[in-house]
Amino acid sequence: MWEEKEMIDIKKTGRQIFDVLQVVIFAFIFSWGIRATVADARVVPTGSMLPTIQLQDRLVVDKISYKFSEVNRGDVVVFRPPSNVDQSGTDWVKRVIGLPGEKVEIRDGKVFINEQELTEPYELEKPNYTYDPIIVPEGSYFVLGDNRNHSKDSHYWGVLSNQNIVGKVFIRYWPLDGFGSLAK
Repeated sequence: MWEEKEMIDIKKTGRQIFDVLQVVIFAFIFSWGIRATVADARVVPTGSMLPTIQLQDRLVVDKISYKFSEVNRGDVVVFRPPSNVDQSGTDWVKRVIGLPGEKVEIRDGKVFINEQELTEPYELEKPNYTYDPIIVPEGSYFVLGDNRNHSKDSHYWGVLSNQNIVGKVFIRYWPLDGFGSLAK
């Protein structure tokens, strides 16, 4: 009689372990699927987006919206940097400044789009460099860090292919006192 009770307990424990494993495996697959296709989290390792994004801020990246809508000027995007610039596998964060077909130029501490000065309340300081006029090719974007003089961005390596864009920064979730959407 004692052996029968032990056998039932063993079966019950085995069933509980199996149920827990099913939940863990489902949660892992579900989480991986969401991160691969819908949204993912990133930690910002540099100050290239100061003052908008601080060092070590945590961001949620929306990976799906650009499948249904266009990239807009002012969007803060996460992307894979061109391989000739960085091969670490770490994604970068910058702000979209120039759109396909637009003429972009940087002179006298100002950014010009199609000969019109761009108003940029989010930049840390005016650029201390010049960038000769270019026309942004179709399927590409001109991106700059908000910390203009301390950012490796399009003024350094050229335009960004839309194929390199991972997604749009949706919200900052850490630190809590900075929780919410980013300045545009």
